[in-house]
Amino acid sequence: MNVSRRSLLAATTATAVGMASPASATSATDVSNAQDDSDKDGGRLRTGFERLADDGYRMLAGQKVGVVTNPTGVTRDVRHIVDVMHADERVRLTAVFGPEHGFRGTAQAGGSEGRYDDPATGLPVYDTYLKSGQPLADAFTASGVDTVVFDIQDVGARFYTYIWTLYDCMEAAQLAGKRFVVLDRPNPVTGRGAYGPVLHKEFATFVGRREISQAHGMTVTELARLFNGEYLAKPVDLESVTMTGWKRRDFYDASGLPWVPPSPNMPTADTALVYSGTCLFEGTNLSEGRGTTRPFELLGAEGVDGRWAAAANELALPGVDFREAYFAPTFSKFQGKTIGGVQIHVRDRAAYDPVRTGVALLVTAKKVWKDFAWRSDNWIDKLTGSTRVRTMIDAGASTDEVVAGWQDELTAFRKVRSRYLTYK
Repeated sequence: MNVSRRSLLAATTATAVGMASPASATSATDVSNAQDDSDKDGGRLRTGFERLADDGYRMLAGQKVGVVTNPTGVTRDVRHIVDVMHADERVRLTAVFGPEHGFRGTAQAGGSEGRYDDPATGLPVYDTYLKSGQPLADAFTASGVDTVVFDIQDVGARFYTYIWTLYDCMEAAQLAGKRFVVLDRPNPVTGRGAYGPVLHKEFATFVGRREISQAHGMTVTELARLFNGEYLAKPVDLESVTMTGWKRRDFYDASGLPWVPPSPNMPTADTALVYSGTCLFEGTNLSEGRGTTRPFELLGAEGVDGRWAAAANELALPGVDFREAYFAPTFSKFQGKTIGGVQIHVRDRAAYDPVRTGVALLVTAKKVWKDFAWRSDNWIDKLTGSTRVRTMIDAGASTDEVVAGWQDELTAFRKVRSRYLTYK
């Protein structure tokens, strides 16, 4: 008997993604099953892809499928979903679309892999980075797919570009007349709440297309529903496959899933925990820790000393301590130079507020280091979503005053957000 590689791998797919009672993939508007069948697998979290595969890919039957993904699109045994689907005769996978950093993740920040054929599968890989609107719709059309599937691990921050790849792809799929399916994964820093300033639409860029808070506390399927319901000029034909077994209070280590770095400077789930606050240092002349083993946890510059950690610790911020630290980045700001600064040590994740902490570090850095400066292009305004944070800090505002400045808009966003939350 002749057995093809595709047939052999197809037979093992159900085992790879977890054997459980088959459940229909949950649509964007029908979310009840995401809670109701969570006990059928002993409470274990099942990702959107696991549920899709367990159901025999029925949602994709008869469709030519393209997948928007990156290295995080993996099964529990760390096989990439593109490799799994390509080997399975029940699904017709015909194209892959890569975001910033690329499908296989070889590019650094601000880069992508371009158009190529994937050596492992032979599938054409199209580059979505910095494409939107009609040019991206044209790429979907050129690929010949009927359905676009999105499966990328997010980290919960507005300025992490994958959620805007999601937004742009939804918009482009609508323009191209394509069906759009989102496969859910956990928000690694929980879905407990939304924090930080809300983007003002005049500051829209690829690090923030629409008016959401800096730490959004949503999963990608929830964001997709929000985008479709509130922001897209014309809604796309949207379906989603939600998770089971995920609770809003859960951090990533409760998921039982392997952590694959979503980007080169997001090496651990601990990085994601601080990122929505300390990424603000990209808008300053201080290092945000790129080129170290602890990006976004180490911050510093030439001439900074122990006074910064002391000033930050005096604020007694909830759930976090600051250690005087010295380090030499291997690339990016201060490459090869030994600089001083702080390392963030989160001791109580539930109490920790990353956005307040990021603002407090900006405020104290400006007070203790005479050479503190914003990036000349005011990138900080794009990251925070308005001029408010920068101008208030320049005017000498305290951390509490800066945080108070965005509360009204945050309250309004939380009301909108609540209409699209799927999980308890």
